[in-house]
Amino acid sequence: MLFEIGKQIRSERKQRKITQQLIAKELGMSRSTVSQIEGGIVQDIGVRKLIRILDFLGLELRVRRAGTPPTLDELRERGG
Repeated sequence: MLFEIGKQIRSERKQRKITQQLIAKELGMSRSTVSQIEGGIVQDIGVRKLIRILDFLGLELRVRRAGTPPTLDELRERGG
């Protein structure tokens, strides 16, 4: 799950031509933390940090029951 979240963050950041360094500076965290989040390899991330990055990029986190098929909107977002 963290890998997928990180992938979406990276995609949005690149689309908007924002650097990891800018996000890190604006949010008071290290560039390596942003990189680890994007790579899905961060060992311990607080929800607040993740939400701050998502807010900065205009993204939101959705929660749904595991195994539930994707909604039509989710399929459209994925291009599927």
